Amino acid sequence: MSARRPGDEPVSTSPDVALVEQARAGSTAAFARLVERHQQAVRAFLRRACGDWALADDLAQETFLAAWSRIGRLEAGASVRAWLCGIGYNKHLTAIRSRTRARTREAAWEEERPSQASAMSDERMTLETALKSLPDDQRACVALCLAADFSHAEAAEALGLPLGTVKSHVTRGRARLLEVLGESR
Repeated sequence: MSARRPGDEPVSTSPDVALVEQARAGSTAAFARLVERHQQAVRAFLRRACGDWALADDLAQETFLAAWSRIGRLEAGASVRAWLCGIGYNKHLTAIRSRTRARTREAAWEEERPSQASAMSDERMTLETALKSLPDDQRACVALCLAADFSHAEAAEALGLPLGTVKSHVTRGRARLLEVLGESR
């Protein structure tokens, strides 16, 4: 016969057993009580495991959603807290794998970008600055007709402006952009 240490008591308490049985029978109130009893422990564990409190709180919510759908799989007499932390840990591992895949995709995309990307972004920033210098109506007409390949009639319809106004806005806007960008013709 071995002596029990203070931490060796059965983890599953009778309130948990009764609540699990009620939750299995469909009681959302019983499951909510289980969440109340164990959410602090699950969140604390995930916060330590993740090091990111916001992510840990999101993972805890995902854990409880998954637990509700899996409550029937919890073995009789098993520790609810340990079961929930196990689900949370698996959610954490999935989040790590997802972040790793995203970083890998982003790195691959950065490597595939043309070497002129920085020069293009400088040109794009200059163009955006020049566009911002145009009045709102003129900028909208230029954006639709010159950048989005709308006809003058389509732009007039989209913006609710007369056709002649759109044409003059495009002409003036284009001239202003060329002037600002130093490409006068």
